Amino acid sequence: MIPERPATFGTPGLEGAIALGPGPRAGVVVCHPHPQYGGDMDSPVVVTAVRACARSGLATLRFNFRGVGGSTGGWDEGRGEQDDVRAALAHLAEALGPTAPVALAGYSFGAAMAAQVAAAGQPLAGLLLIAPPLAMRGLPAPPAAVQGPVLVVAGSADTYCPATALRALAMAWPAASVTVLDGADHFFFGGLEALDAAVTGWAAKLPR
Repeated sequence: MIPERPATFGTPGLEGAIALGPGPRAGVVVCHPHPQYGGDMDSPVVVTAVRACARSGLATLRFNFRGVGGSTGGWDEGRGEQDDVRAALAHLAEALGPTAPVALAGYSFGAAMAAQVAAAGQPLAGLLLIAPPLAMRGLPAPPAAVQGPVLVVAGSADTYCPATALRALAMAWPAASVTVLDGADHFFFGGLEALDAAVTGWAAKLPR
C-alpha cells in the first residue's frame, strides 16, 4: 500500500490518513462502520478497501467520524456524520486539485452515510457501498450525481444486508451493480480476499 500520512481537516477537527502516491489523477474517500459499536478507520474492511484502491493507482483518504479516535466532537445520530463525509471529500479534492475526480466508499454505517450524501446530490466519480445495513435503515434514495460506477457488495450470510433487501435495492437503483460474496457475513470473516477483488474491479472503472 502507498504510505499514508496523518491528516486533520473539517469542523470539528477530524482525524484521517491520506495517501496521495506519485501523482494519482483520482481519489476515493472510505467511511468506517458505526462509531457506537467500535467502528473506526482501522476496521479491517476499511483497510482492505483502501489497499485495493491504492493498488489501483488511486489516492485514498480514510478518517474517523466525529468523537472517534483523535476526531473531536461527538456522536450526532448520523446528521453531523454526513457533514464529516462532505468534509473528507472536500479535503481530498483540495489535495488532488480541482480537476481530479473523487469517489466515495463506505462500510456498514459508513455505507449508509455515503448513500445519504450521494442522494443529496454530492457530485461523485463513483460510489461503493460495502454491506449497507439495509435491514436496519431501509432503502436509501438513489444517488443523484454519480458520474462513474456504482457498486453494492455484501455477503450471502449478512443478516444486516439480506438478499431480499439487496434485490429491492437493485430494482430501486437500476444503474448499480450488486455483488454477493458467497459465505461472507457482515464482518467479512474469511471473505476479505473476495472483497478485495470486488473493490479492485470497481476502482478500475473509475474515471481518471
